[in-house]
Amino acid sequence: MKRILYTLTAFLAAGGILFSTPGNSGELKLSVREAQDYALMNNRMVLAAKSDVQASRAAVWETISAALPQVSASGSFMDNLKLMTTLLPGDFFGQPGEKIPVTFGTQFNSSGSVEASMLLFNAPLYIGIETSRLASRLSRENLLKSELDTKESVSSAYYLILISEKSLKLLNENIDDLRETLRSTRAMYEVGMAEATDVDQMISNVTMIENSRSSLERTIELNYNLLRFQLGISPETVIVLTETLESLTERIDVDALLSQEFDHTRNVDFRLVEGQEMISSLALKSQKASVLPTLAGFYNYGTNGMGDKLSELTWFPNSMVGLQVSVPIFASGQRYASIIRARLNLEKAKTTKEMVAEQLLIQEKQLRYNLVNANLQYKSQLDNIEVSKRIYASVENKYKQGMASSLELTQANSQYIQAENNYVTALMNLLQTKVALDKLLNNL
Repeated sequence: MKRILYTLTAFLAAGGILFSTPGNSGELKLSVREAQDYALMNNRMVLAAKSDVQASRAAVWETISAALPQVSASGSFMDNLKLMTTLLPGDFFGQPGEKIPVTFGTQFNSSGSVEASMLLFNAPLYIGIETSRLASRLSRENLLKSELDTKESVSSAYYLILISEKSLKLLNENIDDLRETLRSTRAMYEVGMAEATDVDQMISNVTMIENSRSSLERTIELNYNLLRFQLGISPETVIVLTETLESLTERIDVDALLSQEFDHTRNVDFRLVEGQEMISSLALKSQKASVLPTLAGFYNYGTNGMGDKLSELTWFPNSMVGLQVSVPIFASGQRYASIIRARLNLEKAKTTKEMVAEQLLIQEKQLRYNLVNANLQYKSQLDNIEVSKRIYASVENKYKQGMASSLELTQANSQYIQAENNYVTALMNLLQTKVALDKLLNNL
């Protein structure tokens, strides 16, 4: 019931997002959480995983049905156009030494029967039912993993767009400053306070930054297409991001995230390999159980009708009930080889589970370290960009007063641009490391 309510709520939420704009113009306004919820309803990888869950449920009933009573009916009708003739000794008819042709049967024969059967004991089948139920559970775990992967991908694409747009904003501000400096340089050149090389240098700086801006604008569109793909929407849909980098970074509580304990047994990757180990264990049991006998019971009721006219058939009922036992005796070593192979697969599954557990514990420590380091880098680059901005403003002021060369101004501008790049890189790294740790801790 909770799953139904969750699905209905998510569907209504997705519908509300899609139709929230006037006239359904194909515009989506999304926060990070809304984008994740929308993707869970439309992402093709998630939809495929949901289909696998439904298929696994059907497989469970398919396996169970083999252990339930089976009922079948059959019927036949024959018109013997030419009855079979055979030769009998004439002694039966007072004609010794002769062969007398005799025709047997009737022109019309009809029959019908109903049979009910049921497996009373079949150990591999019962283990197969348990295996199919476990496989169904693993399909749900795989759906959860697909949802976590999709949430992570959506978040990363969302952050990448915001970071790219932040970089574009910084570039535009830098271009405006350089154009203003270019105008001042031309004015200084006209009154003899600057050289022609100074004007050329400033024109080169503006052109270089404008080219970077054009490349970044194309990158932003590619990032939007990446997000559209994750959301499962058409390329024509306009996406409006309602979150800002400031609101996202304000919500990052590094200390709270680092204090959260990690239980690797609750991680979806561990649960998947643990399930594979259980399936391997059941496969070994099934191979061992294949040497046990199989017992089935059946009941059959039928009737046969015979006569030379369809309206005058004589019917004779028949019925039977019985048990059928099948005992495997010798299979030329095939079952023994299958048991050995199943045992080796189980050992391999155990080793894989231990390896994944160790990897998760190492990954946890690494992600915690990455988050601490990313947070320090972000704060450092945030301070550095302010310092670089002040240095550039100072050199620019000196340049306008004739106290600094165009080369010094170019160097200061390059340092400022590099500081901006370092800042946005550090910010993206902080957001990505937080998402990775959130995913590991099942916080997404």
